[in-house]
Amino acid sequence: MKTLAPAIGLATLMLMTVPVLGQNGGPVPIYPDRGVPATTPEDRPLPPESVVAGLSKDAVAITANFDGSDILIYAAIRRETPIPPGPPIDAIITLEGPAERVTVRKRARRLGIWVNTEQVQIGAAPSFYAVATTGPLDKILAPGDDIRNRISIPLAVRSFGGPLNVDKPQEFSEALVRLREKSGAYILNEGGIKMAEQTLFRADVRLPANLVEGIYRTRIFLLRHGLVVDAFQAGLPVEKVGLERWLYKLGREQPFLYGLMSLFIAVAAGWSASAAFRLIQRK
Repeated sequence: MKTLAPAIGLATLMLMTVPVLGQNGGPVPIYPDRGVPATTPEDRPLPPESVVAGLSKDAVAITANFDGSDILIYAAIRRETPIPPGPPIDAIITLEGPAERVTVRKRARRLGIWVNTEQVQIGAAPSFYAVATTGPLDKILAPGDDIRNRISIPLAVRSFGGPLNVDKPQEFSEALVRLREKSGAYILNEGGIKMAEQTLFRADVRLPANLVEGIYRTRIFLLRHGLVVDAFQAGLPVEKVGLERWLYKLGREQPFLYGLMSLFIAVAAGWSASAAFRLIQRK
């Protein structure tokens, strides 16, 4: 359980996150896949413009010295007809991490002591969310398609998973977004997509070192006149490997042995340091 506490005016918000699991134990999608098929169904004619894409990595391995990773997302536009006249086509690329349930608590000073006064539970928020676009998001994406596909950062956060007992619950989700934008967990890179000849485009996304394990979903949207004309999505597995993975599994599956091992290592390290210090003093 993680706790975050940013100062907001005279109050402080404390955020605690836990993974959101479905009935089968897997992660719950951050939002429904309404109108965003992974591929075009065979029984439906291809749109005049469709996207074909790939990632520079099939998976991301978290090792003991992992300090982040750079992901290149590249794509091409497949057309059955010549490029339509008018404004150039636009594209949006999103990369999102597993969903988390977040409890946002507001603290205020009472009699000289900081105490929790209000709290809101957010149903699910992506642990990481990056958006890259060919231009200003509010200029290339119609509000209706944004709501339908939950593309922008505020809409990617599914608000309020429990009863609301506060006057302004939206302030809590906004504070969560601000905090994660400040920490680099939420990124909006307007103009971050480089497009050539209205056919080939790419974007680079930097993944931070403190990644949550799970499937990171990549989505690519093609837009004309602010409307989504085609979409593509793919998964990017992120998991611990090697010693990092072994220690993680040991701590989760056999906590007693993990505690004994930690105690033994601490005692051995203390004894070794003491012995080395005595040896130095003798010399």
